[in-house]
Amino acid sequence: MSPHSQLNDFELVALLKAGEEAAFREIYDRYWQRLYIIARNRLGEVTDAEEIVQEIFLDFWNRRSGFELEKGLENYFVTAVKFRVFNRLSQLARHGRHARDYAASQSEADNNVISLLDYKELKQQVTFVIGSLPDKCRHVFLLRHEQGYSPRQIAEELNISEKTVEAHLTKARKTLRGALDVIGVTTLIAYFYL
Repeated sequence: MSPHSQLNDFELVALLKAGEEAAFREIYDRYWQRLYIIARNRLGEVTDAEEIVQEIFLDFWNRRSGFELEKGLENYFVTAVKFRVFNRLSQLARHGRHARDYAASQSEADNNVISLLDYKELKQQVTFVIGSLPDKCRHVFLLRHEQGYSPRQIAEELNISEKTVEAHLTKARKTLRGALDVIGVTTLIAYFYL
């Protein structure tokens, strides 16, 4: 048993930020399989799922010195998996595979929502709504959901207060939710963003 196995996420992240590779190994061992299962279940592809999880851990390692943990690593990693799966599915859609391929492996409720709308059209709608946000709001939203920045990191990056960051995120989510309510796919998008 590793001496790090008794540490909580916050303690491991503190050691990781100090450059301790053993802390990274413990985090990797603790979460890799769980993330892989989530990615594989959503994608149905072993290779894609492995790639996504490896990309997440590589990104995590590269950002370790400035990483700020807010709610625990499981929350951070699960959100990262959902976002990367969403991006991978949009790539597949661009290459001629639609959400029906994905929906076959999902629950009946998900199938009903996804089958209403071609995945490519859904991705275009989400991209359009995000693109219609005011510049600063869009920038904050993308830093949070594409780059995985914490509100504190965004505040420091943009030299604004954390309250302003939260206000931009709330506005972006409300706009996205409102626009997608119109086409009836809020539950699907809420899974990834809201």
